[in-house]
Amino acid sequence: MSRINPTPAERQFDEGRLMQVLVAPIVSEKATMVAEKTNAVTFKVLRDATKPEIKAAVELLFKVEVQGVSVVNVKGKTKRFGKTVGRRDHVRKAYVLLKPGQELNLSGEAA
Repeated sequence: MSRINPTPAERQFDEGRLMQVLVAPIVSEKATMVAEKTNAVTFKVLRDATKPEIKAAVELLFKVEVQGVSVVNVKGKTKRFGKTVGRRDHVRKAYVLLKPGQELNLSGEAA
C-alpha cells in the first residue's frame, strides 16, 4: 500500500468534528517560550486527532494560516493519594506553527 497525500478535494473534514478536535490551549511557561521563539501555539487535542485535522481546525476556528503541525503524546504520570495509587490521563499536545505575519492571541486581551 503506497502512501500518497490526498488532494485538497479528498481532504474534506466534517465541521462538527473539527469543532471538537481542539480541547484547550496550553498556557504554560514552556508554551509561552515556544510561542515567542518560533511563532507556534500549543493546544491540547483529542487522542485520535490527525495533523491535517488539527491544521484544518485551527484555520477554521481562528482564521489564520498554518505552516505546520507537530504532535507529542505525553504519557500520564502515576501519582499516589495516601494508600491508593492513581494515574493522570494521557495527553496529546499539538504545536501549531503559524506562517510569518500570522498571529493568534489566546490571552483574551483586546489588541
